[in-house]
Amino acid sequence: MRAPVNYRRAMTIEPVDALRRIAFLLERSRASTYRVKAYRQAANTLLAIPEAEVHERVRSGTLKQLDGIGPSTAAVVEEAVAGRVPTKLADLDAEVGGPLVNGGEELRTHLRGDLHSHSDWSDGGSPIQEMVATAMELGHDYLALTDHSPRLTVANGLTAARLTQQLKVVDAVNKAVGPGFRLLKAIEVDILDDGTLDQTVELLDRLEVRVASVHSKLKMDSAAMTRRMVAAVRNPHTNVLGHCTGRLITGDRGKRPQSSFDAVAVFEACAEHDTAVEINSRPERSDPPDDLLTLAIESGCLFALNTDAHAPGQLDFQAYGAERAERLGVPVERIVNTWPLEQLLDWASPTT
Repeated sequence: MRAPVNYRRAMTIEPVDALRRIAFLLERSRASTYRVKAYRQAANTLLAIPEAEVHERVRSGTLKQLDGIGPSTAAVVEEAVAGRVPTKLADLDAEVGGPLVNGGEELRTHLRGDLHSHSDWSDGGSPIQEMVATAMELGHDYLALTDHSPRLTVANGLTAARLTQQLKVVDAVNKAVGPGFRLLKAIEVDILDDGTLDQTVELLDRLEVRVASVHSKLKMDSAAMTRRMVAAVRNPHTNVLGHCTGRLITGDRGKRPQSSFDAVAVFEACAEHDTAVEINSRPERSDPPDDLLTLAIESGCLFALNTDAHAPGQLDFQAYGAERAERLGVPVERIVNTWPLEQLLDWASPTT
């Protein structure tokens, strides 16, 4: 993976790049969505007008007359136009631009992509194109767009019609970016109470990667939860078992205990059916916990080291998962998103 640009050493930067970098750094440091939105909105405003107009508005002092440009974002643009690295960017890069965690650097160099991400089509905060641009900047070969399925209405889950529409957008994005990167047609599909998946077989067949996760009735009886998860893992359309315990250990959403299930039975089913156990890298999830991740290693499971990113800057959260995976001894060759694209797609196909 390519290292991000060190803007503390850079001499100049384009205004749009400065605004996007500030938003990225705020997201990776888990700042509030409100703080981030202003910078991404300002970047989008500038992209829609000619560069010469931006420079003229800086000279005439009319920059803030544009929709989406306020005092803070205007200051960033003005400094960038003047040929300086904006103070806001330099300060933020010095404060939060360093490594997110110590450890995992070697493993992370083997990662080729991310198989769990969300856009503003469901409960993510940014358009698909912005997620793709950031994934490419991070050096990914591929990114799976896994917006939610219909039953998760609280997260604006995609109906069959909306998912069908999104697949056309994915085709258009891939055509635009050209060779060297692939946005994968994918889903985070709900595991329903009986272990079935919350999307039609016809649509699941059209997808390239399917992450199956429990989002409801997390306090279900252990035996019932085990049956539910094992049934989903055995489904030929399930490629990845997402955030298996459902726990929350920190963050704005509060804390939530992990679900109760027979982990031996679930991980043995994963190993038997080549379903990868997700190493969810979100700091508030860090799922599965260390003891269960160790058990999954011992059970012979495959793994997918994912971010579950809901904003572009969160795609950098792989650092957290890489540290845990390296520390606990997850074999690199068993992490499916270290594989080349063709190998990954062959494994993920329900017909193989």
